[in-house]
Amino acid sequence: MKLWQKTSTSKREVEQFTVGNDPLFDILLAPYDVLGSMAHATMLCSIGLVSQKENELLQKGLKEIFEEIRAGKFEIETGVEDVHSQVEVLLTRRYGEVGKKLHSGRSRNDQVLVDLKLFYREEIRDLVREISALGDRLLVLAEAHKGDLMPGYTHTQLAMPSSFGLWFASFAESLSEDLNLLQVAFELSNKNPLGSAAGYGSSFPLNRTLTTKLLGFADLHHNVINAQNARGKTERTLGFAVAGLAGTLNKLSADVCLFCNQHFSFISFPDELTTGSSIMPHKKNPDVFELIRAKSNQLQGLPNSINLMLTNLTTGYHRDLQLLKEAVFPALTTLKSCLEMSRFMLESIEIRKNILKDPFYQHLFSVESVNELVLKGVPFRDAYKQIGAKIESNDFSPNQEQVVHSHEGSIGNLCLEEIQFKLKQAELNFDFSKMDQAFEDLLKSI
Repeated sequence: MKLWQKTSTSKREVEQFTVGNDPLFDILLAPYDVLGSMAHATMLCSIGLVSQKENELLQKGLKEIFEEIRAGKFEIETGVEDVHSQVEVLLTRRYGEVGKKLHSGRSRNDQVLVDLKLFYREEIRDLVREISALGDRLLVLAEAHKGDLMPGYTHTQLAMPSSFGLWFASFAESLSEDLNLLQVAFELSNKNPLGSAAGYGSSFPLNRTLTTKLLGFADLHHNVINAQNARGKTERTLGFAVAGLAGTLNKLSADVCLFCNQHFSFISFPDELTTGSSIMPHKKNPDVFELIRAKSNQLQGLPNSINLMLTNLTTGYHRDLQLLKEAVFPALTTLKSCLEMSRFMLESIEIRKNILKDPFYQHLFSVESVNELVLKGVPFRDAYKQIGAKIESNDFSPNQEQVVHSHEGSIGNLCLEEIQFKLKQAELNFDFSKMDQAFEDLLKSI
């Protein structure tokens, strides 16, 4: 029987269907469930719903459970519905009736919401760490290869000269923009829903400001209905941030797969980082980036999956929201692994030199030649026609030795310091210190 049921139990078929895959994800939420309960117990003591002695017992028991979770010794027992029930079962078994008092003033709805918010905050921290590492690697490569020219493309056709420095730096700056979107998701995850109960508050004089401080939240959802409606909204916002990052990785991986092709041969990787064929001994396949390309495409569909789950849901909690975990949790794991593997692979990337000296690429320099005439006083339209006529008559022979671009963000002026500043500034916008201090204070006696 579930802790919240009265006399009858659900049929086994209903029980199995409604619980679904939740136990798999509840283990990930276990430490946050304990931290939320520690803050809630302290607040209950402050308003007189549990005594000081009872709170000391609850804190002692919760810290023991937290230590067991950290040691990998915590599990949800057979017949226990979820992590929230398991924590209460253990407290009651070990410390008696006081364990039954812990749920006063809250619902499983706001309990789950707190767990999710705390979990998302930590996951976002992991993402920021991986993004920062990848961004730094890209900037190192951009500096190292700023003088190595490569073709630029539009419509997948030869367009104008580019450089590997320009190419690498483009993804670094894109990551800084992706961090800005992730910051919005962090801000929404950093609001305290505890005390909203089932979405309509409580007749107990709960001190929601206190639990906000104890859990290191930057703010609280003041309106209790909005606190509950934030479930789904938080995931959707996080989903858009995940999709944005996935889009950056998708373009990077697609480029890498193309540039590794023998018809291009712009880049390569050591044999041990590629895979072979069962029948073709010459193959060196960029399987890692092919998988990143596929996984990032899956991740870009996350906002749509979340939106479809939320469509037509009225105000308040619905069991539909349980399925958000099945979409979001694996997506966060996948994104972190894609970021990590992208950085790992780029540490060994090999760049081909002097690509544009090949006469095959001479038409890339058509714009350079037009601009040279313009600088000599020829009107642009006339210069364009002159170079176009030379190309048509096969009489075009440009200087393929160097490209002179000096404006901000061009081949000769990559603005790497400015992009690095953007990355670092975007990282600094995430203030994890408050939540770290809050958790340290909660657990200081361990």
